[in-house]
Amino acid sequence: MDTIVGGDVGTSTRWKGPNGDRWSSAGRRLARWRDDSRNADQRLEEIAADHLSALHETLRADRSAFGLYDTACAAGERLARALGSLAIEGAESEDALVARLVSEVGGDGGTLADAAVRRGMAAAVRDVRSRYPELDDAMGGGAVGGGFTWDILCDLYQVFFADTVGEFLRSVVAEHVKLAVPVLIATDPEGRIADWVAEKVVDLVPSPCEESAEATDLTQAVDTAQSVVGAVQDPSAALPKIAELLVPRAVGKVLGLITEEIIGEEGAAA
Repeated sequence: MDTIVGGDVGTSTRWKGPNGDRWSSAGRRLARWRDDSRNADQRLEEIAADHLSALHETLRADRSAFGLYDTACAAGERLARALGSLAIEGAESEDALVARLVSEVGGDGGTLADAAVRRGMAAAVRDVRSRYPELDDAMGGGAVGGGFTWDILCDLYQVFFADTVGEFLRSVVAEHVKLAVPVLIATDPEGRIADWVAEKVVDLVPSPCEESAEATDLTQAVDTAQSVVGAVQDPSAALPKIAELLVPRAVGKVLGLITEEIIGEEGAAA
């Protein structure tokens, strides 16, 4: 059973920087980390887990912190609505797809959360492109109908939420790096931490394709979605609506507000 924890949903707020013992501890561990030290990779993963736990702890205490919850939910809903047209139209190139989705999903807000959403969207396109060589044909106009298959789009949906969290923490870690010794800058710990975080949380994101196939808890939602889009003959046409309905669960899980299967909850020992 999913359990929601944390305060009331708030509106986006201006970035005030992370604070508190959990953030400070993660920053201190990062400052002591060296790329050429023994077990450097393992220690960096532990530092990444510390930052993820700090984010989860902060948002559970105040869901409006950083404006991340509301911003990610709004962006997720916009992405869900864009999936249907991508299934039909596709895109002529990776750059065109990134530009389109960053504009449609990322918006033009100026907060750190807004920036994380835009970078997360761009990263998700690149990540999914690396998984599917056949995207070259779809983007080049070689695919029948020119659109993307739903397995690709459902992966894009899942990866987007994970990359958004990773990109948000990349910015936090980058601020910590500025306060650490300059040698850290050359090793790109923030990029490696962002990648680790995204890999750890992506499996927490529900897949619209899987939810549609199982059609258990969402049976009524599927019926509603089909009636909305006139998709009785084509169940896949209801997937954008299902994706939109899943957004609160997706965001809740990657941000630690839904407690089932949270990764690295206790963090790593200092």
